[in-house]
Amino acid sequence: MRQIVLDTETTGLDWKNGDRVIEIGCVELRNRVQTGKRYHVYINPERTVSAEAQAVHGLDNEFLADKRIFAAISQEFEDFVRDAQLIIHNAPFDVGFLVNELKLAGLPVIKELSSDNVIDTLALAREQNPGKKASLDALCERFGISNAHRTLHGALLDAQLLAEVYLAMTRGQESLMMALEEEPQSDIGTTLTPDPERLPLKVLRATNEELAAHDAVLADIGEKCLWLAKPG
Repeated sequence: MRQIVLDTETTGLDWKNGDRVIEIGCVELRNRVQTGKRYHVYINPERTVSAEAQAVHGLDNEFLADKRIFAAISQEFEDFVRDAQLIIHNAPFDVGFLVNELKLAGLPVIKELSSDNVIDTLALAREQNPGKKASLDALCERFGISNAHRTLHGALLDAQLLAEVYLAMTRGQESLMMALEEEPQSDIGTTLTPDPERLPLKVLRATNEELAAHDAVLADIGEKCLWLAKPG
């Protein structure tokens, strides 16, 4: 099973108002193990980064000026996530931005971004612990994952942290799968060996007096008794 943990940074909070993607970070998991394979790119948004967004991730237009535009990196991004399930924290945000970038570049929306292919860890965290904080920082604290080096948001750093958080959140699923794999699939052809320490069961049968008493009770119930033998 191949999964890609993905995060983005943007010029602002709403692609509908013209905000753009400026950074993509991806971490690969195979069979719930980090492979070390990553994809990371900075992108020239061809618009100004808002002061509020810059305060979050520290990326400004001077730094992004010589970076490639999204259309130039779209193929390598698609190649990296192809046929993988995506794991994203607050998925509607990142997916909305990426779909918008593909459309602005005149490219088709890739199937990997469809809602049934994406695991939203924010929704999963809220489902597991209703009413508790579900930010990435809060989840790192809950699962004992160090994020001391995270002074600013960064797409690759956040994707790496989210990969560890996701594995911790779903560790019970891993144990369940291991238990299912260890369980024998069939008893056909298996010889059962009696336990020598287990005493044989003693069978107690009803006496004639007990059988007669039972019949008398059924007769008192009458025709509505379901246990009476029906003629024919």
